[in-house]
Amino acid sequence: MINPLSVLYEDNHLLVLNKPAGILVQGDETGDKPLVEIAKDYIKNKYGKHGEVFLGVVHRLDRPVSGVVVLARTSKALARMNELFREKEMKKTYWALVNSKPPADSGTLVHWLVKDPIKNKTTAYPREYPGGLRSELTYQLLSQREGFHLVEVKPVTGRSHQIRVQLASMHCVIVGDVKYGYQQPLEDGSIALHARQLEFIHPVKKTSIAISADLPKNDVWRHFS
Repeated sequence: MINPLSVLYEDNHLLVLNKPAGILVQGDETGDKPLVEIAKDYIKNKYGKHGEVFLGVVHRLDRPVSGVVVLARTSKALARMNELFREKEMKKTYWALVNSKPPADSGTLVHWLVKDPIKNKTTAYPREYPGGLRSELTYQLLSQREGFHLVEVKPVTGRSHQIRVQLASMHCVIVGDVKYGYQQPLEDGSIALHARQLEFIHPVKKTSIAISADLPKNDVWRHFS
């Protein structure tokens, strides 16, 4: 259980949360209680709702990743938010701590990604590859401290493990991400990848919104808080 639930924004249409690392967004075969069910309990208790609470999952973060997650409180808001994602009208900003300085302080990465669903691991190819999905992101080096390099990432596409494998492809492995080449896991099982900000047009009010999530309060992020 997340206690207290970290609510970043809430109205009749949306619920935006700062997801801690280690929590699933949606349920899987582990049976662990996911963020969406925890959030339903929050809505039910806060507003005294009886019966089922509707909360639609707009997008997901990997379990070991923290940061901004948007849930829709109505089917209308869910449909419109899904459309924003499809049309790439959602501006996503991530912060990553990596183990090596990027070859350039800023740049664009383009790969074709192929996911192995059995191993739950993605491979990046530098050119078009059979079955590969074209994947693009831009990055910028923000800071360097204590041997870590803070990189801001703005994905153009939204592929599974995209940021993790694309950064690793230029020998900048995310701290704690043993799946993509880091030497050892972090004590809490997280990786140093954080969904820092989302910018979008409200699906009903049509106003521009930018929502930011504070960094996790753990040792690996302490130099950048």
